[in-house]
Amino acid sequence: MKVEQIYTGCLAQGAYYLESNGEVAIIDPLREVQPYLDIAEKDGAKIKYIFETHFHADFVSGHVDLSKKTGAPIIFGPNANPSFECIIAEDGQEFKLGGATIRVIHTPGHTMESTCFLLIDETGKATSLFSGDTLFLGDVGRPDLAQKAAHMTQEDLAGLLYDSLYLKILPLADDIMVYPAHGAGSACGKNMMKETMDTLGNQKSMNYALNQPSREAFIAAVTDGLLPPPAYFPLNVAMNKKGSTSIDEVMENGMQALDADAFEVAAEAIGAVVLDTRTAAAFALGFVPRSINIGLDGQFAPWVGAMIVDVKQPILLVTEEGKEEETLTRLSRVGFDAVIGHLKGGFATWVAANKEVDQVNRITAETFQSELVIGESMVLDVRKESEYRAEHVEEAYNKPLDFINEWFLEMANQNETFYVHCAGGYRSMIAASILKSKGIHNFKEIAGGFKAIAEAGVSKTDFVCQSKLQKV
Repeated sequence: MKVEQIYTGCLAQGAYYLESNGEVAIIDPLREVQPYLDIAEKDGAKIKYIFETHFHADFVSGHVDLSKKTGAPIIFGPNANPSFECIIAEDGQEFKLGGATIRVIHTPGHTMESTCFLLIDETGKATSLFSGDTLFLGDVGRPDLAQKAAHMTQEDLAGLLYDSLYLKILPLADDIMVYPAHGAGSACGKNMMKETMDTLGNQKSMNYALNQPSREAFIAAVTDGLLPPPAYFPLNVAMNKKGSTSIDEVMENGMQALDADAFEVAAEAIGAVVLDTRTAAAFALGFVPRSINIGLDGQFAPWVGAMIVDVKQPILLVTEEGKEEETLTRLSRVGFDAVIGHLKGGFATWVAANKEVDQVNRITAETFQSELVIGESMVLDVRKESEYRAEHVEEAYNKPLDFINEWFLEMANQNETFYVHCAGGYRSMIAASILKSKGIHNFKEIAGGFKAIAEAGVSKTDFVCQSKLQKV
């Protein structure tokens, strides 16, 4: 029996390849399906089933493409209602895979169709639980994403999740290995571990959600501290329910190389967003005016989803040479299919054509230290509130990047120069590019973020003044 986890760090997502006696099952495939086909070919095996734990919100799945290319049926648990042909399995139903068996365990709560799959090996022993977004390592799936679709409150869904976990999952053997759909960094949970697999026994002992004294306490614990989900989540759910354009077509359309003149015309005529995926350091030195910088070197796809939101928004790319295909692939994972081309030769082509160039006023932490006047200088900390509460620059305002489309207008009327930073410089450059695209230029972005600031000895505090969490 072969179980292979195919983990994608950018999305903190785990897909799974299961093989027994030449038959393969794929669980929660990413949109680009060729890797699964390649592994099966290498193993001399045939893909027999495609299992989906639920309709994913944070990425577009490759189930439809993979089914078309292999003839394997798509299998969902109860309550799923997709627009394409599939098998809607019953709770407890079993599927034979070579000498092994995959048992369906319907676990509503995260969504109504959420389902776990229990792998029973050739000897009849239950060995692995593919828990989707029902059970994470250190956490459980958030119960607030399916409220509108299910016509239920998050408390109602949390109650169902309690029943699913405590009645169906906790009775399973401690030595079963848990393989979740996500790990730390995903917006699908709030307290996930960095590890990507663990025994169920260890989760029973350390996972806060599995150690609540009552159903009511569980509901209170899992609904506490939930941040609003990224706005692109419902759009991905719709694509996963209806089926999406083949990734082959998406890649073909997006690989159009444009010279500087054609790129400029397209940006203006179509109203495309210019997305620059170079590093923050490279972007700061020069970029196409009104570009948005979201670097490939960070959690690229989730931040694109959070900042651009509309998956149908036309996009033009500026990338490092040779990174065009990788960028398109990672955009397609979260449903951004409307890429209409990229700048041939990258930013150097724009410069060579003598086109207008903008820059970010990026300063070192040492320069920031020399300029900062506590109580007078305006400092925007774009980290999450939890990061800010742990420690921050004294008198800094907390303005999380996630909500920049709500707070940037507050800065439009600020005449004084202000400072922007995050933890390490990735998020603050996203913020800087968005501010500049909105016509706000009177700020300085701090290279290296709070880490560099702390090392430079800038005055900081762990005491939160509530007013600093409010409007500037």
